Amino acid sequence: MNNLIPHHIHYLKKSMLLLCMLLLNFLSLHAQENVKRKQLFNDDWRFFLGEETKASSDNFNDKDWRHLDLPHDWSIEGKVHPKNATGAGGGYFPAGVAWYRKTFTVPENWKTQKTAIYFEGVYMNSEVFINGKSLGVYPYGYSSFSYDLSPHLKYGEQNVIAVRVDNSQQMNSRWYSGSGIYRHVWLIHTDPVHIAQWGTGISTFEISPKKATVRVETKVINETESLQEITVTALIQNPNSNTAGRQETKVALSPKSEKVVTQLIKVSNPALWSPQQPFLYKALIKVSKQKKILDESIVDFGIRSLKFTVENGFQLNGKTIKLNGGCVHHDNGALGAAAFDRAEQRKVELLKASGFNAVRTSHNPPSEAFLDACDRVGLLVMDESFDCWKIGKNKYDYSNYFNAWWKRDLQAMVLRDRNHPSIFMWSIGNEIPEREDPDAVNTAKMLSEEIKKIDTSRPITSAIVNGGKNWDIFDPLMAQHDVAGYNYSLDKAPQDHIRVPSRIIVQTESYPKDAFKNWELVQKNKYIIGDFVWTAMDYLGESGIGRYYYSGEVHGEHWENDFFPWHGAYCGDIDLIGWRKPIAHYRGMLYNEKEKLYMAVREPAPEPLEIKQTWWSVYPTWESWTWTEYTGKNVEVEVYSKYPKVKLYLNGQLLGEKQTGEKEEFKAVFTVPYASGTLRAVGVANEKEEESVTLKTAGEAVQIKLAADRKEIKADGQDLTYIAVELLDREGVLNPNADGRLTFKIQGPGSIQAIDNANLKDFEPYQSLTRKAWHGRALAIVRSTHEKGEIKLTVSGDGLQPQTITITSNN
Repeated sequence: MNNLIPHHIHYLKKSMLLLCMLLLNFLSLHAQENVKRKQLFNDDWRFFLGEETKASSDNFNDKDWRHLDLPHDWSIEGKVHPKNATGAGGGYFPAGVAWYRKTFTVPENWKTQKTAIYFEGVYMNSEVFINGKSLGVYPYGYSSFSYDLSPHLKYGEQNVIAVRVDNSQQMNSRWYSGSGIYRHVWLIHTDPVHIAQWGTGISTFEISPKKATVRVETKVINETESLQEITVTALIQNPNSNTAGRQETKVALSPKSEKVVTQLIKVSNPALWSPQQPFLYKALIKVSKQKKILDESIVDFGIRSLKFTVENGFQLNGKTIKLNGGCVHHDNGALGAAAFDRAEQRKVELLKASGFNAVRTSHNPPSEAFLDACDRVGLLVMDESFDCWKIGKNKYDYSNYFNAWWKRDLQAMVLRDRNHPSIFMWSIGNEIPEREDPDAVNTAKMLSEEIKKIDTSRPITSAIVNGGKNWDIFDPLMAQHDVAGYNYSLDKAPQDHIRVPSRIIVQTESYPKDAFKNWELVQKNKYIIGDFVWTAMDYLGESGIGRYYYSGEVHGEHWENDFFPWHGAYCGDIDLIGWRKPIAHYRGMLYNEKEKLYMAVREPAPEPLEIKQTWWSVYPTWESWTWTEYTGKNVEVEVYSKYPKVKLYLNGQLLGEKQTGEKEEFKAVFTVPYASGTLRAVGVANEKEEESVTLKTAGEAVQIKLAADRKEIKADGQDLTYIAVELLDREGVLNPNADGRLTFKIQGPGSIQAIDNANLKDFEPYQSLTRKAWHGRALAIVRSTHEKGEIKLTVSGDGLQPQTITITSNN
């Protein structure tokens, strides 16, 4: 008997294992039959940096290639070096050619279906292969595109996608572009009768507090050889996920044909989208035949009205809005161009928190994740297409492709992005070199007309710089736009208004130092709808723009000399680790009422040297009262205030009182003999001290403070947490002069994706486990893996007590 028990147990175990395997196979098949229309295709790619002529073949051996998950930018992983071909414009990062490969299996029952691969962005000149067959080359690194895989797949077998990326022709950009498959990739699986890619367009009109009309246009495609009688159903859900409207339309689709189905749906008591209340609706679109669902998709949208007039400027939902805008490039600092969803969301959150209500995607379409975040957070977007048209700014830039590709790329931008309520305007270009040529008028007309074939609900602009010319030379070009975009010339607007009284104007770029002057022009002229500063955030490339320097150093603007080790732009209101510079507080205060008092100190010049400024710079000013080497010497304290006046105290003693009204540009400057201690600025209204801000002298840095923007992240290999590092004295005061080297160590299911300190002259690798602090700060970006558990990050440094922070990664 005893000998039989193990035998029975063994038999039972085998039987249970077999049953489990059968169940798993059934569930797997069931899942394949009910597979999502759009599947993230980021995981488990192979990567090789360099040329490999045989890598397109499906039987190529890539086992020794690097294993990674997308999104991926190989340039940010390389060394910043003055001899790299990207030059100052590209931040001196490496470029070149690289290959990506992914092996995957599709089930046998997909043979009667349609399968496509969708790339949100590959920089640049990508060629995609499936099982050795080339599907095409796509030049523009900022466009989204897809290919039909169905004719080339091996069903029930392994398949290989190979992507060659060629960013070797340099220079092709005026800023950091990154290299590689830097945005998401998706596998799209549908029935032969399906909704077209970007096939749903949603617009709203007849909007009142009681009702609104939602127009849903859906392009459906029949790729079969027979007539298909189908039903297209559009279901609208309100922000509370309740049904707000529904319509069914029966359609007869001829063989191998497509048709646009238009449905008008009334929505009662609409919740209107705005930056203050970014309410989002969902449209559920279903294509069915005899009650069987053939295809379905979900589209987020917002109900809001846009109106632009000379008399009232830009009106959103009937209310005039003045745009406090900022230009941004697409990079995410230490992450390079990699468009992680969390990185894009955080960028939008930082912009909103800084007081911006609008952003310009200079000078290309952004990631889908960025626009989704703008929709959710409430940030208006000027969506821009190109930096040049037929005449280029660099040898290998988009001008080489414009004639052949402009229509496809413009359509890709508008079709992909048209449902985002955050987008209030399209831009067709930036500082076009041929802008004085009559042919530019024809090009602008051509681009504008193409956009309006798809979307007539938004105005069209482009950014025009005059280069010292009279603006009237550009009148024919501006006439092709609904809104005239002025770069750095808003002071010309009043006289232009007299000459062309019908013109609506927005300043598409401005110098940071001109914040008050531009705010005043925007506020006092209804036909000027807003200002977009260059830039809202620091960025990689365009090296040295916005820099300040000391007498004796190489002088000039960023295009005049080589300023290595500068490898990025310092003209942003927000730096690369997310710290708001003093100019950000000043600009935010001008346009908003959330912040009314702020204080910082102008960096003292180390005599006999002087601090020199460049066009895009502001004088270096810091949240610091730690200038002990200047004891007894005069330093200048800047106080920004929305109070009528301010008082300044040092160690409890009143130093002075100054007016800070509009006449004073909401700013007061105090000259103070430096002494250690506590500096306090107080806002005064009706002779009453209302609010105060302080700066304290810091002692030697002895402790590390770690703060994560999120303590819980998803174990999906995609999520990020940003961990701020601050070096404090014994009293917990940040030491803004601390610059010691820090070492980072990680344990658990996470990786250090990047480390930064915001110093654009520090050319140490961003992918590292060590970095010096800068002004007492640093930043670690931690990425999840596919495993759940606790992630521990420990930061240490000489003379500093090590500090550990724990992040939970779960499903």
